[in-house]
Amino acid sequence: MPRLPLLLLSLALVVALAAGVLLWRASDNLPGLGSVVGEGTPAIGAPFTLTDQDGHKRSSHDFAGRYMLIYFGYTYCPDVCPTTLTLMADALGKMGPKASRVVPVFITVDPERDTPEQLALYLSSFDPHITGLSGTLENIAAVMTRYRVYARKVPLDGGGYTMDHTAAIYMMNGKGQFTGIMNYQESDASAREKLRRLIDSGGPS
Repeated sequence: MPRLPLLLLSLALVVALAAGVLLWRASDNLPGLGSVVGEGTPAIGAPFTLTDQDGHKRSSHDFAGRYMLIYFGYTYCPDVCPTTLTLMADALGKMGPKASRVVPVFITVDPERDTPEQLALYLSSFDPHITGLSGTLENIAAVMTRYRVYARKVPLDGGGYTMDHTAAIYMMNGKGQFTGIMNYQESDASAREKLRRLIDSGGPS
Protein backbone atom coordinates (compact mmCIF):
# COMPACT_ATOMS: atom_id res chain seq x y z
CA MET A 1 0.00 0.00 0.00
CA PRO A 2 1.43 3.49 -0.85
CA ARG A 3 2.77 5.56 2.03
CA LEU A 4 0.19 8.36 1.80
CA PRO A 5 -2.88 6.11 2.31
CA LEU A 6 -1.08 4.45 5.25
CA LEU A 7 -0.38 7.83 6.78
CA LEU A 8 -4.01 8.92 6.34
CA LEU A 9 -5.21 5.67 7.91
CA SER A 10 -2.93 6.17 10.91
CA LEU A 11 -4.17 9.73 11.39
CA ALA A 12 -7.77 8.55 11.21
CA LEU A 13 -7.13 5.98 13.95
CA VAL A 14 -5.53 8.59 16.19
CA VAL A 15 -8.49 10.94 15.71
CA ALA A 16 -10.97 8.16 16.46
CA LEU A 17 -9.17 7.19 19.69
CA ALA A 18 -9.00 10.81 20.81
CA ALA A 19 -12.71 11.26 20.16
CA GLY A 20 -13.45 8.19 22.24
CA VAL A 21 -11.50 9.55 25.20
CA LEU A 22 -13.23 12.93 24.94
CA LEU A 23 -16.65 11.32 24.94
CA TRP A 24 -15.71 9.13 27.91
CA ARG A 25 -14.57 12.18 29.86
CA ALA A 26 -17.50 14.38 28.92
CA SER A 27 -18.82 14.07 32.47
CA ASP A 28 -16.14 16.53 33.61
CA ASN A 29 -17.86 19.42 31.89
CA LEU A 30 -21.48 18.60 31.09
CA PRO A 31 -23.66 19.78 33.98
CA GLY A 32 -26.62 17.61 33.03
CA LEU A 33 -24.80 14.34 32.44
CA GLY A 34 -27.12 11.44 32.98
CA SER A 35 -30.07 13.52 34.05
CA VAL A 36 -31.93 11.71 31.30
CA VAL A 37 -30.70 8.22 30.48
CA GLY A 38 -31.68 7.26 26.96
CA GLU A 39 -32.94 3.88 25.86
CA GLY A 40 -30.07 1.41 25.67
CA THR A 41 -27.78 3.65 27.76
CA PRO A 42 -26.41 2.06 30.95
CA ALA A 43 -27.75 3.73 34.09
CA ILE A 44 -25.28 5.54 36.31
CA GLY A 45 -24.75 4.00 39.73
CA ALA A 46 -25.36 0.63 41.37
CA PRO A 47 -25.12 -0.94 44.83
CA PHE A 48 -21.58 -1.38 46.14
CA THR A 49 -19.69 -2.67 49.17
CA LEU A 50 -16.27 -1.20 50.00
CA THR A 51 -14.08 -0.53 53.05
CA ASP A 52 -14.23 2.80 54.88
CA GLN A 53 -11.41 4.80 56.47
CA ASP A 54 -11.98 3.00 59.78
CA GLY A 55 -11.54 -0.43 58.19
CA HIS A 56 -15.25 -1.30 58.26
CA LYS A 57 -17.21 -2.74 55.38
CA ARG A 58 -19.72 -0.19 54.15
CA SER A 59 -22.52 -0.82 51.69
CA SER A 60 -24.51 1.69 49.69
CA HIS A 61 -27.53 0.11 51.41
CA ASP A 62 -26.24 1.63 54.67
CA PHE A 63 -27.20 5.03 53.26
CA ALA A 64 -30.68 4.10 52.04
CA GLY A 65 -33.16 6.93 52.46
CA ARG A 66 -30.43 9.57 52.55
CA TYR A 67 -28.95 11.56 49.69
CA MET A 68 -25.40 10.85 48.62
CA LEU A 69 -22.78 13.15 47.13
CA ILE A 70 -20.19 10.78 45.67
CA TYR A 71 -16.80 12.00 44.51
CA PHE A 72 -14.16 9.79 42.89
CA GLY A 73 -10.62 10.99 43.53
CA TYR A 74 -7.37 10.13 45.27
CA THR A 75 -5.44 11.39 48.28
CA TYR A 76 -2.27 12.31 46.39
CA CYS A 77 -4.22 14.67 44.13
CA PRO A 78 -2.52 18.08 44.22
CA ASP A 79 -5.43 20.42 43.54
CA VAL A 80 -8.69 19.21 41.98
CA CYS A 81 -9.64 16.76 44.75
CA PRO A 82 -9.00 19.14 47.69
CA THR A 83 -10.87 21.88 45.84
CA THR A 84 -13.85 19.62 45.18
CA LEU A 85 -14.03 18.25 48.72
CA THR A 86 -13.91 21.79 50.06
CA LEU A 87 -16.72 22.82 47.69
CA MET A 88 -18.82 19.89 48.87
CA ALA A 89 -18.14 20.61 52.55
CA ASP A 90 -18.88 24.33 52.16
CA ALA A 91 -22.18 23.65 50.39
CA LEU A 92 -23.24 21.22 53.11
CA GLY A 93 -22.14 23.59 55.86
CA LYS A 94 -24.55 26.22 54.60
CA MET A 95 -27.55 23.90 54.43
CA GLY A 96 -28.17 23.92 58.19
CA PRO A 97 -30.05 20.95 59.72
CA LYS A 98 -30.96 19.66 56.25
CA ALA A 99 -27.33 18.64 55.75
CA SER A 100 -27.92 15.67 58.08
CA ARG A 101 -29.92 14.08 55.27
CA VAL A 102 -26.86 14.01 53.01
CA VAL A 103 -23.93 11.59 53.06
CA PRO A 104 -20.76 12.92 51.41
CA VAL A 105 -18.69 10.01 50.03
CA PHE A 106 -15.12 9.96 48.72
CA ILE A 107 -14.26 6.83 46.67
CA THR A 108 -10.62 6.43 45.71
CA VAL A 109 -9.57 5.73 42.13
CA ASP A 110 -6.10 4.82 43.44
CA PRO A 111 -6.63 1.90 45.84
CA GLU A 112 -3.01 0.78 45.55
CA ARG A 113 -1.93 3.80 47.62
CA ASP A 114 -5.19 4.83 49.26
CA THR A 115 -5.51 2.32 52.07
CA PRO A 116 -8.11 2.91 54.80
CA GLU A 117 -5.33 4.37 56.96
CA GLN A 118 -4.27 6.77 54.22
CA LEU A 119 -7.89 7.80 53.63
CA ALA A 120 -8.36 8.48 57.36
CA LEU A 121 -5.24 10.67 57.45
CA TYR A 122 -6.25 12.58 54.32
CA LEU A 123 -9.90 13.12 55.18
CA SER A 124 -9.03 14.39 58.66
CA SER A 125 -8.29 17.70 56.93
CA PHE A 126 -11.84 17.98 55.60
CA ASP A 127 -15.42 17.69 56.81
CA PRO A 128 -15.58 14.90 59.44
CA HIS A 129 -18.84 13.65 57.93
CA ILE A 130 -17.14 12.48 54.72
CA THR A 131 -17.06 8.71 54.34
CA GLY A 132 -13.92 7.55 52.55
CA LEU A 133 -14.05 4.25 50.69
CA SER A 134 -11.36 1.98 49.25
CA GLY A 135 -11.11 -1.65 48.19
CA THR A 136 -9.29 -4.01 45.87
CA LEU A 137 -8.41 -2.94 42.36
CA GLU A 138 -11.19 -5.18 41.10
CA ASN A 139 -13.77 -3.76 43.53
CA ILE A 140 -12.91 -0.17 42.66
CA ALA A 141 -12.86 -0.90 38.91
CA ALA A 142 -16.35 -2.41 39.17
CA VAL A 143 -17.75 0.64 40.97
CA MET A 144 -16.07 3.01 38.50
CA THR A 145 -17.66 1.11 35.62
CA ARG A 146 -21.12 1.34 37.20
CA TYR A 147 -20.71 5.08 37.68
CA ARG A 148 -19.06 5.55 34.28
CA VAL A 149 -15.97 7.10 35.86
CA TYR A 150 -12.78 7.61 33.85
CA ALA A 151 -9.38 7.20 35.55
CA ARG A 152 -5.89 6.25 34.45
CA LYS A 153 -2.34 6.40 35.76
CA VAL A 154 -0.06 9.08 34.34
CA PRO A 155 3.67 8.34 34.93
CA LEU A 156 5.78 11.17 36.33
CA ASP A 157 9.32 12.04 35.34
CA GLY A 158 11.66 10.52 37.89
CA GLY A 159 9.19 7.83 38.94
CA GLY A 160 5.82 7.62 40.60
CA TYR A 161 2.53 8.57 39.01
CA THR A 162 -0.48 10.82 39.21
CA MET A 163 -4.07 9.99 38.27
CA ASP A 164 -6.11 11.55 35.48
CA HIS A 165 -9.77 11.12 36.43
CA THR A 166 -13.33 12.35 36.12
CA ALA A 167 -13.79 15.44 38.29
CA ALA A 168 -17.46 15.55 39.24
CA ILE A 169 -19.64 15.03 42.29
CA TYR A 170 -22.37 12.48 41.60
CA MET A 171 -25.69 13.44 43.18
CA MET A 172 -27.82 10.46 44.22
CA ASN A 173 -31.35 10.61 45.62
CA GLY A 174 -32.72 8.65 48.56
CA LYS A 175 -33.33 5.62 46.35
CA GLY A 176 -29.74 5.53 45.16
CA GLN A 177 -30.67 6.94 41.75
CA PHE A 178 -28.41 9.35 39.90
CA THR A 179 -29.92 12.82 39.42
CA GLY A 180 -27.05 15.01 38.19
CA ILE A 181 -23.59 16.34 38.98
CA MET A 182 -21.71 19.17 40.59
CA ASN A 183 -18.52 20.12 38.81
CA TYR A 184 -15.40 20.97 40.77
CA GLN A 185 -15.48 24.39 39.08
CA GLU A 186 -19.06 25.00 40.23
CA SER A 187 -19.71 28.36 41.87
CA ASP A 188 -20.65 28.30 45.54
CA ALA A 189 -24.11 29.65 44.75
CA SER A 190 -24.74 27.04 42.06
CA ALA A 191 -23.53 24.19 44.27
CA ARG A 192 -25.81 25.28 47.12
CA GLU A 193 -28.79 25.57 44.79
CA LYS A 194 -28.23 22.11 43.33
CA LEU A 195 -27.88 20.66 46.81
CA ARG A 196 -31.02 22.45 48.00
CA ARG A 197 -33.01 21.09 45.07
CA LEU A 198 -31.67 17.58 45.68
CA ILE A 199 -32.68 17.66 49.33
CA ASP A 200 -36.06 19.31 48.78
CA SER A 201 -37.23 17.19 45.88
CA GLY A 202 -34.66 14.58 44.91
CA GLY A 203 -35.20 15.73 41.33
CA PRO A 204 -32.64 16.41 38.63
CA SER A 205 -30.04 19.06 39.36
